[in-house]
Amino acid sequence: MSSDGLAAISGELGVIALGIAQHSVCAARMLIVEGDAVGALTRAILSTGTGMPRSFDDYLVIAVTSRALFDLELENRIFEQQGLQAYRAYQLERQDEVLRPGVAYDLVRKILALNQLPQLQRQVEVVIVSRNNVECALRISTSLEHYDLPITRSAWTSGTPLSHYLGAFDVDLFLSADPGDVQAAINGGIAAARILPDVVRHTRPDSPQIRIAFDGDAVLFADESERVFQEHGLEAFLEHERANARRPLPDGPFARLLRNLALMQAGFDPQTQPIRTALVTARSSPAHERVIRTFAAWNVRIDEAFFLGGMSKQAIIAAFAPDLYFDDQDVHCQASSGVAPTGQVPWQE
Repeated sequence: MSSDGLAAISGELGVIALGIAQHSVCAARMLIVEGDAVGALTRAILSTGTGMPRSFDDYLVIAVTSRALFDLELENRIFEQQGLQAYRAYQLERQDEVLRPGVAYDLVRKILALNQLPQLQRQVEVVIVSRNNVECALRISTSLEHYDLPITRSAWTSGTPLSHYLGAFDVDLFLSADPGDVQAAINGGIAAARILPDVVRHTRPDSPQIRIAFDGDAVLFADESERVFQEHGLEAFLEHERANARRPLPDGPFARLLRNLALMQAGFDPQTQPIRTALVTARSSPAHERVIRTFAAWNVRIDEAFFLGGMSKQAIIAAFAPDLYFDDQDVHCQASSGVAPTGQVPWQE
């Protein structure tokens, strides 16, 4: 058996390893293993060739659920309203039907295309993760081949929480429509966001440039200052920021992702830059000073910054037209999801 594209995933019910050949996503081979054979099998697989990296240390790794990558909202409603057996039958009857793109599709497609650029400082790996049984993988494989998405690794856990395996893949960003999985990932120190329904993806102009926008507090930065505002009000928040203006803000859940994006940007000049980032924050003067000093301390460049002082973010998000916008506040997420793909970042519990 070829080792190319083969990954071993262990769980309470055993291991499902799904390998998809590099040049034909449909050329998939599945292996189900139970019990104590997992370790020996994994070692044997990894020692048989060099087709799969032994480590993702030098990669930007994005784990995306099948429901975030493709439009599976109808299928999800069938599961919620009619149960597992009806959902399973629906999927198996449509194994050869191509799914429509989902909210995270544009971001994934564009970021995978970066691997073709010789100036890129860090390669990108995308892994599909799903709580579904592996039998649902065939419809996903059909869709991957149709859209020519070079995703070769996936994990199918039959109900086991996905957060169990994110660390094994060295995941830098996890995108899912399931709030429980996202919360568990955030609690485990992984940048994660719950993908909200996107009603405008077909009307958004296409561009090869990757555009990602972030909120500040509780997203790029820790929620320390946000909690001061929530618990004590605006004046206490402003006084806190004045007193700490020269102390860099602590890392938030998405700080590492921003640093990785900055590293990927480093190989390109401004005219050929394939990635553009933006900060869209409710902060304003004088609280903006600490943010600017923090980016300088991190040695990270943010391409565009908007300090809105509490005004609605929707118009700015619409004008920037991100492939994904990350925010922690429900009011901002609901507004932005009407104009751009949006991921809601929960607070760490």
